Amino acid sequence: MAIVSDEQVIKVLRQYNPWWRSPSSIKDESKPQKRLAYYEALKMIKHKTLRRFAVLSGARRVGKTTIMYQMIDNLIDEGVCPKNILYVSFDNPIVKLVNVETVLSIYDSLYLTEGTRYIFLDEIQYTENWELWMKVIYDCRKDIRLTATGSASPILEKGAADSGTGRWSVLKIPTMSFYEYCRLLQLEEPILPDNLKMTKLVKMNNAELGDLVDRFAPLEAHFNRYLMIGGFPELVLSDDDIYAQRMLREDVVDKVIKRDVMTLFNIRSPLLMEKLFVYLCMNSTEIFSVTTAAKELENTSVNTIDGYIRALEMSNLIYLAKPMDVGSKGALKGKPKIFIADAAIRNAVLMIDDILSDEKELGVMVETCVYKHMVSFYQGSAAQLGYFRKAKDNQKEVDVVIELPREKILCEVKYRNNSHISDSDAIVELCRDDKSKVTTAFLVTKRLDDFGITKHETKVPILRIPAIAFLYLLGKAEADGQNGKM
Repeated sequence: MAIVSDEQVIKVLRQYNPWWRSPSSIKDESKPQKRLAYYEALKMIKHKTLRRFAVLSGARRVGKTTIMYQMIDNLIDEGVCPKNILYVSFDNPIVKLVNVETVLSIYDSLYLTEGTRYIFLDEIQYTENWELWMKVIYDCRKDIRLTATGSASPILEKGAADSGTGRWSVLKIPTMSFYEYCRLLQLEEPILPDNLKMTKLVKMNNAELGDLVDRFAPLEAHFNRYLMIGGFPELVLSDDDIYAQRMLREDVVDKVIKRDVMTLFNIRSPLLMEKLFVYLCMNSTEIFSVTTAAKELENTSVNTIDGYIRALEMSNLIYLAKPMDVGSKGALKGKPKIFIADAAIRNAVLMIDDILSDEKELGVMVETCVYKHMVSFYQGSAAQLGYFRKAKDNQKEVDVVIELPREKILCEVKYRNNSHISDSDAIVELCRDDKSKVTTAFLVTKRLDDFGITKHETKVPILRIPAIAFLYLLGKAEADGQNGKM
């Protein structure tokens, strides 16, 4: 006898799909501001000649479910019969006990509909053999266009590689950029020159740069809040920042680390995983030694820590930045830098008081934001991202290195009142080195009046640019479809 009856599943499906009874009910779930992935996913499932499923991957609270609701809203507005649209979450305890085939079979039996059906499967990784069922649906049900979401991207990507080649594409959704944050709050946008590119800023004179940077002054208070709240849409729209941070802490620790990660990656020690994540938050933006971490965390085995690190990366909670060679000087090998996926997660976990007045903590937060923005901006391109640190003089480091076939971009974060760098700093030495092949270099600063070319004599000019302008412009370029083309 089945554990769950068809009647129980039908009841859940009716609750999840109120538009079957009242088409306008979707308006209660759909939000007006849309993320980039919304347009990409909608184009994918509505394409007239290329049939491809869309899989949205990202951490909890980045807005994956909202994107699905917005897609459903669009379909109903364009005349698709509401009963031809099915949404279901496999995070539901009833639905978890059945598979994709059972859900679709029950749905098919509910309504005699004609034409294309649009299926939305939320948190797909919680159902067994999801990729095989999606393959079967793609191959055998030509009437179905499908969108799915998941919180563990490499699991989804492996499924895409194994069964999804030519059938579905994985769209990664990071937390919102600062530009998206401003758009979500409907803040007045700075008036910017047409076709402005980051790499062209170096050609502006000081008067032009000053005029450009001044336009970001009204956003300064919002930038500080963005650093605290991060790029989680629901929290951004909250009017209680302290409560929002508490919710974020509970979501990350209780729902993601204590539940999602445990379930998906067979983690044996929830307490050790929690301690490791706090350890990573405390050492964020630092070079990570798995041997040191294993010793400091109860003399745990290196293999255990290594496995837990991979699980956190797969759960979209951390980024690992690899060391990269730049120029003729030797570079550190083997040890990654750890970045928490959003500075607000780190803030929520560590609960540091008066963080905005702590220059060191602010530097960590902004470096985290810069790396996250870079990962998002270059997603889907041929770019390699990492950091540089000299092997013999490990005080010399460049925070972010982006390498493309014809470009090599350096980015150093000096988010402090005095952003001065000396002639011996790594970024200066590399911009002088003929063998480095650096094409562009940025020094990300704190103050709005801290901009312009540094006074060092280098073959490649180093542009000082305030973080608020740098991150906004990067996010806007991505939103304008210029991602990967700085």
